[in-house]
Amino acid sequence: MPHAVARLRAERLARSAKPFLARGGPKGVRCADCRLLTSHCMCAWRPDVPTCAGMCLLMADIEALKPSNTGWLIADVVANTFAFAWARTEVPPGLLTLLADQQWQPYVVFPGAFAEPARVVHEVAHPHADVRPLFILLDGTWDEARKMFRKSPYLQRFPVLSLDAAQPSRYTLRRSQSETHFCTAEVGAMCLALADEQLAAEALDAYLDVYTHRYLQAKQQRPVDVHDAVHTRLREVAPLCQIAP
Repeated sequence: MPHAVARLRAERLARSAKPFLARGGPKGVRCADCRLLTSHCMCAWRPDVPTCAGMCLLMADIEALKPSNTGWLIADVVANTFAFAWARTEVPPGLLTLLADQQWQPYVVFPGAFAEPARVVHEVAHPHADVRPLFILLDGTWDEARKMFRKSPYLQRFPVLSLDAAQPSRYTLRRSQSETHFCTAEVGAMCLALADEQLAAEALDAYLDVYTHRYLQAKQQRPVDVHDAVHTRLREVAPLCQIAP
């Protein structure tokens, strides 16, 4: 069954008046499941790890259509991933239902400098049988994310999780205004680590590296070496992956 981001992408494509053409990426036929060129498909490298925490992706209008979007990778790894299209004037009913679900403790993941100090937290409650953390990630460009943060009143009652990253972003498929701006999958991995989901955090982080490497290899028309450092790391940190020999 397609995951939440794949379903959102299909819904957005169904509303499009013309085909979406990705700019700057590799040209050719793409795998419908991993979005890479079929020659560089990574479906066999998708980690299969248990997770307790949830991820809620609020996605800017065409974000789900972009092959370079990394929220898709989170949905590949985290079973409890939800995805909704963000609009200033409309709120998806399913999103409000999710936020009201008592099994989840939502956290809006965003830099604390942009929130009232009383809302800012740097840690999350440990998940247990009754309540689990739900990380709300604002998935888009930095300007789009700031707009979503400012103009989503239904998020104002939740704590703002401000992440303290020790390393700069490694993501290279898009330009960023600052090395302190992380791609969505990097943020997701940091959130999983805070929730004591270390195996899932490391698997997502390694999976992102494999995806980025294969994307660039396809763009440069170079073959993939499955015994290189990024593939070896994914094998090591996610032993439950369904990986081809």
